[in-house]
Amino acid sequence: MAAFDHAVSDPDAPTRLSAHQYNQLLHLLATADQSSFPSPAVAARRVFSHMLQAGAPPSEATITNLARVTAAPGNPASAADEAFELVATMKDKHGLTPRLRSYSPVLAAFRRAGDASKAYAVEAHMAAAAVSPEEPDVAALLDVSSTAGDADKVYEYMHKLRQTVDCVSQETAQVVEGWFRSDKAAMAGKADWDAAQVKDAIVLNGGGCHRLGWLGTGPWTVQRVTAGADGQCVGCKCRLASVDIDMEETQRFADSVAALALERETKANFSHFQWLEENKDYEAIVDGANIALYQQNFAEGGFSFTQLDAVVTELRGRYHGKWPLVILHNKRIAKLMENSSNRHLIETWRENGALYTTPSGSNDDWYWLYAAIKLNCLLVTNDEMRDHIFELLGSSFFPKWKQRHRVKYTFNKGKAVLLMPPPYSSEIQESEVGSWHVPMEEKSGDERVRIWLCIGRTGTCKQPDEAPTTNGVAQEVPPIEASNGVQQSLQEDKAESITGKRKDRD
Repeated sequence: MAAFDHAVSDPDAPTRLSAHQYNQLLHLLATADQSSFPSPAVAARRVFSHMLQAGAPPSEATITNLARVTAAPGNPASAADEAFELVATMKDKHGLTPRLRSYSPVLAAFRRAGDASKAYAVEAHMAAAAVSPEEPDVAALLDVSSTAGDADKVYEYMHKLRQTVDCVSQETAQVVEGWFRSDKAAMAGKADWDAAQVKDAIVLNGGGCHRLGWLGTGPWTVQRVTAGADGQCVGCKCRLASVDIDMEETQRFADSVAALALERETKANFSHFQWLEENKDYEAIVDGANIALYQQNFAEGGFSFTQLDAVVTELRGRYHGKWPLVILHNKRIAKLMENSSNRHLIETWRENGALYTTPSGSNDDWYWLYAAIKLNCLLVTNDEMRDHIFELLGSSFFPKWKQRHRVKYTFNKGKAVLLMPPPYSSEIQESEVGSWHVPMEEKSGDERVRIWLCIGRTGTCKQPDEAPTTNGVAQEVPPIEASNGVQQSLQEDKAESITGKRKDRD
């Protein structure tokens, strides 16, 4: 700053600074330690004022650094208002678009001041600017709501946090714990609710939450626990849910895949696949080519119909004789039909509605992907789904859908070994009895040691029901699978495994 003052104050040879140099100064001031450099905000205002007088064009970084130093800890409460004004008028005054980094220091300042209404105003401005908050920002909003004792806003931000991250940081976990241990949290909630409505809402939301408000009354118990490999919480003994994308997202996802397929496939070919609408009762879709060509890159290798049949047999064993739907290109079928034993098996599959042959010029990928999404069932494939077709989807919920629905496979002495989706999801969960489970970040990625916040009122969690049987399917974890992970949803028919597929309830 001494060099800056000297440069701009020389009356005989004033130095003309570039916009970049002004921004460097503002950045240094925004990161300055106030113990060694008092009043950096005052200095930053002087730099910015000189920048405008000199005609140097400010950038988003200019305003963001100025807002950051203005809103820094130790400044008067009014400084946060000034910082918000800088960011809020960035567009009108300078034609600049604010970014998340522009808002975050302002939000943090209002959090420190405990000013919930102004923090909400910042969030509203972010939404209008199409800027999505990240975990620290949602945690700030949750914390300021908790301090204000606004239970409805805390509930709203718990769900925003759920949409923003899977697992929370240590700092966010402390914010969550602080709310649930408060007197206001104990007073929030209702003693009676429509259990059927809650269950329906959980199914509609893909499992893992109902979004119907606080359930139950009285103080909360907060524990830091782990979860068993089967998804059972060590603290309350409830089953964690395996969470899917919700029904609305599923329909949009299916529609987007169909629209892209119709653009790239022969329209009549894919349109004919509406046959699927009258044949909905499948537990699994099978990517035939992927399985038959698995590890066949050796001299005698080829299209292994034996491998494909082994997977079909394993699936039928798992689902009480129910047939999956195998997707295969017609050129593959034509070649297989030349062999009499293959021909007999293919005819059996056709008679049982277990085979769909895609026409010439088609890409199998569109068909098996659309079928698995539309029918909301499992997809048996080792395809990582990373090529251009899947990049076209551009969907934020595609990774979650893939984790929940894809079944990988291998073979052991000719027998298919299916690697089922995880029995539970490591993400924030709200149960049908109002309890919460919040997973914390685990750098090792080892689910066995991941810490969860187990949060519930006394007596809210039930003992887990008996797990459905697995019909001999090998898994990396014990097979506790519920319909879209809805907790304890198998009471009506415990014998039926309904992994990866929603079931209509009577």
